[in-house]
Amino acid sequence: MPKMKTNPGAKKRFSLTGTGKIKRKHAFKSHILTKKSTKRKRNLTYFGLVDKADMKNVKLLLASK
Repeated sequence: MPKMKTNPGAKKRFSLTGTGKIKRKHAFKSHILTKKSTKRKRNLTYFGLVDKADMKNVKLLLASK
């Protein structure tokens, strides 16, 4: 069986932590920022973690175990 290829889109969007969790960026932080509150924009700055339900699919895209 050939090697699994990493999905290039997923490679740019996700990164693995040392404990095996997957980091992701929050959505809604790229444009139309004037109507969003400062608190909301600040909280969208930080990284989030991929939910347990989506972990299997993201790991498949990243070709990691």
